[in-house]
Amino acid sequence: MRWNHIFQRLVAVLALAIGLSSYGCKDTVSVSEDVQVPLAGLTITPGALQPAFFSNTTNYTVDAPTSADKVTVSATPRDNTTTVTINGTIITQRSVPLGAPGSTTIITIVLDAQNGAESTYTVNVTRLLSSDNNLFALDVTPGNLDPAFDSGTEDYTVNVGVLIDSITISATKSDPTAMMLLGSTPVPPGTASDQATIPLGGPGTTTPVTITVTAPNGSAKTYTITVNRAALSGNNNLSGLIVTADSLDQHIDLNTPPPYTVNVATNVINVTVTATLEDTNATLTINNQGTSSGVASAPITLGEPGSNTDISVVVTAPNGNPKAYPITVHRATPEAPSAPTVAPDLISEDDSGFLPGQDSDNITNVTTPRFQIPQPGASEIPSLYVNGVKVEAIFDPVTNTLKPTTALSDGTYSITYTVANAGGESAQSPLLIVTIDTSFPLPL
Repeated sequence: MRWNHIFQRLVAVLALAIGLSSYGCKDTVSVSEDVQVPLAGLTITPGALQPAFFSNTTNYTVDAPTSADKVTVSATPRDNTTTVTINGTIITQRSVPLGAPGSTTIITIVLDAQNGAESTYTVNVTRLLSSDNNLFALDVTPGNLDPAFDSGTEDYTVNVGVLIDSITISATKSDPTAMMLLGSTPVPPGTASDQATIPLGGPGTTTPVTITVTAPNGSAKTYTITVNRAALSGNNNLSGLIVTADSLDQHIDLNTPPPYTVNVATNVINVTVTATLEDTNATLTINNQGTSSGVASAPITLGEPGSNTDISVVVTAPNGNPKAYPITVHRATPEAPSAPTVAPDLISEDDSGFLPGQDSDNITNVTTPRFQIPQPGASEIPSLYVNGVKVEAIFDPVTNTLKPTTALSDGTYSITYTVANAGGESAQSPLLIVTIDTSFPLPL
């Protein structure tokens, strides 16, 4: 028996040496050459003993996950008659509550043999601080994340319109106990989610936004959102351009380059212009007066018949680039009047005749006789012709008479007249034969 006991001691010493070589020495590990009341097995769930269980090792450490708020201790004595006490309770398996993450809980296992011998095993269980530095949710308003949010994806892009000058970012931590810096807004542990309004740069700029999540154990992860604000539009085009004259719309073909010419009738005295913008954020002026897209301008007065009236239409894009659409409205020249159908008539007051009372024989002693004509049309000017030659004459619009300004000598004359307007002069009227004889009438 003595040799058997010595052999067991040698085996124990050899096992101890192997254990020390495998695991190294820690301050928290106690190894006895011969634990009087040994365990046959010891486990902590969840977790792993450090070092691995060896019956003569009495001090251990265990790192329990953050999510574990308790561990199960199982202690199996080598001798089933041994009494096992775990943290003061006689039991071989027990659930032991843990403290908050980062804390250490001491578990004491005492073994009492029937002969009065006693051994103590100690396990220090440290509940690890969380390493969760992920976001659970991330959202941007207005706009959409590209790609769609995934906690493992750290870089995103958001494109917003030119009129958007700020965005709101909402972020939720996966671990509420983590620290988060949302842009420049700190979100302390205990607050699961928060949002921040981020001002953007001017149109055409890029604004980077970072969200840094720091886990309780100090590990950090940074999510980056690159916000692209659209540039101001350079669209200074029109989609429609209409000139309206006497309720008649004339659509200008914008597929042809300016300038544009619009012809209107001679009786048109004003027009309106309606311009429609492709980009309603552009600005529009017609003859230097601001107006709205698709709205007719105030009436624009035209020049005289036969004249051209220039109209300025300018579109300025949101980025400030202007584009001109010049229009020239040509007011038609009227046609020349038709030839008068009625001959001029020597008025009775100037028709002296050969004898008194003869006032319709077209014989007169008046050297600047007056000739009556039908009333000319609007804007028509009459002219007097003597023997087919235009002579200087005075027109009296009250009596509708033409009177030569230079005296005619005695003789017989062919008298005609014409009317003229902006379109030209008519042909001569039918003729009147007049005799001027200053020797008549004879005295009685």
